[in-house]
Amino acid sequence: MNTFTINGEPANSFTQWLTEGIKQTFSSKDFIYMPSPEENVKLVFHLTDNENPRPFRRHSQATFVVSIIVADEYPADIHKEAYPYLIRTLANHLMYVVHTKEETEIYFLTPEQGRYSITFASGQSDEDTFGKIYERLEPLALSRLVINNDYYEDLPEPLWEGDEVTGSLRDSGKKLDSLNLLPAPFPLEEVLTERDIRHLNKLYGIGGLSYGNLSARKDGSNFWMSASGIDKSNMNEVGKDFLYISGYDDEKKSMKVSIPPKIKPKRASVDAIEHWMIYREHPDVGAIVHIHAWMDGVEATQFNYPCGTIELAENVAELVSKSPDPGRTVIGLKNHGLTITGRDLNDIFDRIEGKIIPQVPMH
Repeated sequence: MNTFTINGEPANSFTQWLTEGIKQTFSSKDFIYMPSPEENVKLVFHLTDNENPRPFRRHSQATFVVSIIVADEYPADIHKEAYPYLIRTLANHLMYVVHTKEETEIYFLTPEQGRYSITFASGQSDEDTFGKIYERLEPLALSRLVINNDYYEDLPEPLWEGDEVTGSLRDSGKKLDSLNLLPAPFPLEEVLTERDIRHLNKLYGIGGLSYGNLSARKDGSNFWMSASGIDKSNMNEVGKDFLYISGYDDEKKSMKVSIPPKIKPKRASVDAIEHWMIYREHPDVGAIVHIHAWMDGVEATQFNYPCGTIELAENVAELVSKSPDPGRTVIGLKNHGLTITGRDLNDIFDRIEGKIIPQVPMH
């Protein structure tokens, strides 16, 4: 059952119109409106106070939160001014709405730093306006997260200090940094209280927010991958910087991670499910790199599904399968970045050298 609610009270007549239009449109599209937030509600539109933004404290990982900010003038830098609202409200998505007499522009921002916008001229039909909002959000709101980890202290002792594969990951992380392809991790502690950081860590296991990742196959469908929330230009320790992904539990929707004994591990990257699907289906793929950048002429996903969702993983894996050479291809993630496969990490860097566009196009 697809349920949704609107949390908070409209501050003015425009916000009243906006929320009522959202309510009517989603109710007409097989979503069931819940007058008050239930524990397992699927989608929450969270009206946010510009001066005092507070999080909607979801109880379930499956709850998709869209925070809404309404402003009456355009920001000088939309990302710099709006992105902190996304983080402060612990949202999956942010609608930053700029409403003027002439037009209304809605910026949609994602935790992966994706951004795109829709502009509506004054007098445009409500049906068209809210239809486009629904079209943007529905695929994302119904996507399914795979971000849990099951740890097993069964990593073979010869791998406790790493191997030639982790060595290649270490070198490649430094190479990403030298190419300026590692955006600085977002400083959560600057915009969140200690209580909110604890809540975020409890619900999602997130202790930091960094971007991009890389992996390399060890054997079969097992692979080494950079951990979540780390400085990928300085990876050294097995279980903390390098994680050995040994499988996926479909019933629990959890990644299996093998670690040395008596170590407090970092979490696997949210993209581990995507990498696992690709390695499982394509034996000729030896390495995968994900970056927040772009290349001309790449095949791209239709929707900007959130990282760590089955839908994104399946979409990317399907495009890899359809490419002329799945073992050496570049797939675009809409409003997000690139997933690149190769025989090994050196093969990937040799092929993309001089072709990377730092700015991801937004649509």
